[in-house]
Parts: sequence; structure tokens; C-alpha cells
Amino acid sequence: MNITEQCKQAVLDGKQLQQDEALSLYQAPLEELCAAADEIRQHFCGETFDICTIVNGKSGRCSEDCKFCAQSMHYQTKIEEYALMDTDEIVRQAKSNAEQGVLRYSIVTSGRRLSDAEVDRVCESIRAIKENVDIEVCVSFGLLDEAQFRKIRAAGASRAHCNLESSRRFFPSVCTTHTFDEKIAALQAARQAGLSVCSGGIMGLGETVEDRIDLALTLRALSIKSIPVNFLSPISGTPYAQNPLLTEEEKRRIIAVYRFLLPNTSIRLAGGRGLMPDQGEGCFRAGSNAAISGDMLTTAGISMQTDLNMLHRLGFEAGLWNE
Repeated sequence: MNITEQCKQAVLDGKQLQQDEALSLYQAPLEELCAAADEIRQHFCGETFDICTIVNGKSGRCSEDCKFCAQSMHYQTKIEEYALMDTDEIVRQAKSNAEQGVLRYSIVTSGRRLSDAEVDRVCESIRAIKENVDIEVCVSFGLLDEAQFRKIRAAGASRAHCNLESSRRFFPSVCTTHTFDEKIAALQAARQAGLSVCSGGIMGLGETVEDRIDLALTLRALSIKSIPVNFLSPISGTPYAQNPLLTEEEKRRIIAVYRFLLPNTSIRLAGGRGLMPDQGEGCFRAGSNAAISGDMLTTAGISMQTDLNMLHRLGFEAGLWNE
């Protein structure tokens, strides 16, 4: 029995793989690896595909120096800048998304964290969504504390997002204005406030394979069940503007190995999918069972109808997963 079959059977039997086993899987034949990952996905998750959309609720002038981000005030990029979007527009977009079949809508804001006054304003928007639209609300508001998350939960949000971005070892190479532990603290505060949590990272920042595996193991240790996997879209003006794009084979291998390490999670294709020639289909056949549809924060994405057509063709059924 080869390493792929050995690891697949171990995962199906309930064993958690460790770093050395995951590193071995990185050397396995790609098609064999992807097929096994898809079997694991079917066993633990069935055919439910968790699809969500995001809205850029506050854009630009971010104090943080994340090297991949067009919204950082540290870099010269060409993006639209605006303060918190008003409630009417946030609700309008939520309605539009729900009418297209979206089940979860995430409000994302730039900056280290929202102020208390901004949290109060966005809570009004969340309440308005819940009063007028049949859709789940997720928030990505930065490094909030438990009291702020409790307000957001009371307003009607059900999930909070905060990406770890990369491994603990590599994170200081990505951002110096906040720490890996501050991100973990925000996730824990959201969970203590009664919200489910969503966290993942970005591939293609210059990290090693070991860093990618370490990130997955950290997410597993934190019991994160919704895991966005972004592939870097190099943006002019940022320090990572010249980073080479990952190959399609590398992307599929990352997704497949993540499925081995995180068998019962939503592995969500996120940023960078719009640059993929097959719009992510190869990754959806390699263990991914979730995606962000529509445009990303500052880059173009894939339309909801295009995604729904693809999912239907692949045998998936759109639905909420890991609530």
C-alpha cells in the first residue's frame, strides 16, 4: 500500500495525520493524491457545498502593513477608499445576494479593528439585514474583543472571520503591526461571544511547504471548521507585487493535503480563484467543498450563477456547512 492509500485509510479510520505524513503526501503522484482527498471529502462532508459572498464594507487607509494587501496605507495602490458603507447599501447588496441563492453574506472592513462607535453602526446594519433578508451574516471586523463580538452576535451575526494568513514562524515576514497571537485572541473572543469562527490563510507569500502544513495544524488545534484558502493575487504597489503565481498543480496539491489534515471542515477557495483557468474546478475535485463567490475585496471574482452551474455539474448541492 503506497503512502497516499496508507494516509487515506488512516484518516477514514479517524486518525489525525502529523507533519511528517503530510510532507510525504506532498511527494505523492498528484492525480492519486487528489482522488484520495476527494474520497475523504465525500466520506466526512458528503456533497454539501458551502458558498458565501463578501462585501467591502469599509475600504482602504488601513494602519496595518500586511504585505499582500492593497488596502494598507503603507503602500501606493489604486483602490477606492471610503468609510463604513451605509445600512441601506449593505442591506441592498444582501438582498441581491440572497435572490441569487447565497446563504451566507460577510461584511468585511479594512483596518486593525472597528471602533466601538463603528461597531454600533454596523450592528444597525446587521439588524436591518436580519429583519429584511433570509441570509446568514458573517463579519470580518479585525481584532475585536469579546464585548464587541457579543454586540455583533446580539445584532444577529452568526460567524466571525479572521485569517491567520500563514504559519506562526512565517507570519512576522508578512505583517509587523500586529501578531499571530492577537489574531488567535480575536478568534477565541468571537467564539466566547457565541459566534462560529472562520480562519485560513494565503498561499504564495513566499512560505515553505512546512509553513503551509503548520498553518493547517494550527487551524486544526483551534478547531476551526471554516477554512478559506487564498492564492495570492500579486497587486502592484505592494511588497508582494512580483511574487510568482503558484502553478495550478501546486494549488491542487495544497487543497488535497489540507483535506487529509482537516477532513471534516469547509475548505473554502477564496481570493485568487478568479485567476485560475478552470475557476477552481480542479480544486473542487481535490477536496475543496466551499468557496467565496462573486468579487473579492479589491479584485474580480466569479459570478454566483457561474459557480452554481459548476457546482451542479460536479454533483454538489449548495448548503450551509459546519454551523
